[in-house]
Amino acid sequence: MSLRTIGRSFPALGLGYISIMDRALIKSNLPVLVFLGLMAVSLGGLLLLPPIPQDQSYHQFADQRTILGIPNFWNVVSNLPFLVVGAVGLRRFRDDPATFVFFLGVFLTGIGSSYYHWNPNDDTLFWDRLPMTLAFAAILALVVKERVSAKTGAILLWPALAVGLFSLLLWLWIGDLRLYFWVQFFPGLAIVLLFLVSPPRYTGTSYWIAAGALYVLAKVFEFTDKAIYSAGNLLSGHTLKHLAAATTCIAILRYFQTRELILFERQPAHPGRVA
Repeated sequence: MSLRTIGRSFPALGLGYISIMDRALIKSNLPVLVFLGLMAVSLGGLLLLPPIPQDQSYHQFADQRTILGIPNFWNVVSNLPFLVVGAVGLRRFRDDPATFVFFLGVFLTGIGSSYYHWNPNDDTLFWDRLPMTLAFAAILALVVKERVSAKTGAILLWPALAVGLFSLLLWLWIGDLRLYFWVQFFPGLAIVLLFLVSPPRYTGTSYWIAAGALYVLAKVFEFTDKAIYSAGNLLSGHTLKHLAAATTCIAILRYFQTRELILFERQPAHPGRVA
């Protein structure tokens, strides 16, 4: 006898049946509720912050050596791994739009970041940040697609890309970076929560964990640029940031190269008897 039949036959159990169904519905929709809740709270918090202008001291990186005629040599050439990883991903994964956009963003980051570091200023910084917004939007759509809903993730890609582009145009128009910072950091927060509340559909979760740890390491290198360079004047923190971020992309590439669909076995209807 089904739960619905029991609920009809025994009205006294109706409330219990409704409660069970409500819990099941909430559990099945938990990833969506978490995602939407985090988005609403983070965007609301963003409105409470004052406008964030571009700090011009950001362009003054620790290592400004010119080698072989290339200004800021190590900050420029350390972007080459992005080109390699992006090219490999574009060659191998072309069928899924979100995956294609991610590796396109990685590849273009190698170009845009090199262009920026050749001559650091606000105008060239736009071309550094643009391909990164492509990658951030695509990563968010990919995780939603795999952890929440394939249809939702596929649809999410396009508004995520639009918001990313708008955040950069908003910075150029009014000099406010709040929305761009949200575009950069919201996917990371959302991914962590979705990994906690939703089971994987593919093997290879360890690659995502490694990518997350490497990305955090890259941000640490970014904020300790001068301290690291002053330790021996070999490489700066920002150069190491590029290498750590590229290794993050390698971990994600390996995930797509090695993942396999997780097949959930059907449970027996009765103990000791297969349905």
